[in-house]
Amino acid sequence: MSEKTIKYETDELIVFWKPSLCKHVGACVHGSPEVFNVKRTPWIDLDRASTDKAIAIIDKCPSGALTYIRK
Repeated sequence: MSEKTIKYETDELIVFWKPSLCKHVGACVHGSPEVFNVKRTPWIDLDRASTDKAIAIIDKCPSGALTYIRK
């Protein structure tokens, strides 16, 4: 059985979130609460910051639950 992956996309970026890998450290939420907000649905809104800022935060994800591909 494959692992669940949720995709978020803009014109410049595709972000993948694998909930089963998430350790809830909060590096994303604390690093960029305007993009990563667990009180909002969807909890990731890539239109709220620059692509470079979103990438910088995703790169700090310690569990690898958040990854991306630049278009």
